[in-house]
Amino acid sequence: MNSTRPSYIVGVGGSAGALNAYKVLLESLTVDTGMAFVIISHMTPDAHSQLALILARCSTMPTVVASSGMPIWANCVYVIPADADLEIDDDTLIVISPRSRRNKQVDIFFASLASAMGRHAIGIVFSGYNGDGTLGVQRIKEQGGTTFAQDSSAEVDSMPTSAQASTYVDFVLAPDKIAEALIQIGSRYVQSV
Repeated sequence: MNSTRPSYIVGVGGSAGALNAYKVLLESLTVDTGMAFVIISHMTPDAHSQLALILARCSTMPTVVASSGMPIWANCVYVIPADADLEIDDDTLIVISPRSRRNKQVDIFFASLASAMGRHAIGIVFSGYNGDGTLGVQRIKEQGGTTFAQDSSAEVDSMPTSAQASTYVDFVLAPDKIAEALIQIGSRYVQSV
């Protein structure tokens, strides 16, 4: 992994039906956005998740399971472990296990992301049941960050439509179009530095 601080940290939340969205997003991204990507997926507590391995095959960026104390580097992908909440302290990941509540991992991470990164926080809500991510996108918007929700391409639309209904979502797009928007945000940042 490189050792460059990310220009933005992108939280990507999803649950049922989100695997294909994660894959399309990562396949559509370039390796040099300058951003770090953190995948927050609902998993059963006793899961032996292969999500990081699966996503590593779809990404040109290094992809690892997050662990406590792990620094967050640009152009890398981090995946939440099973039965855990994930937070950010400065530029470091904090894994809290066991998880505090069922299916609230996206809100928990997005709130931490908003506090840590402010306007350099980006939240994406993909396919899934219930409303996890809705409170999180609100926190990101309140701190000046940018938010996305998956469009009608979501296999299970509860999570993205709940986020959209909150009025705290900036863009409603398909995963490949979200990737295009992220690439543009990254290139604008480079030009402004």
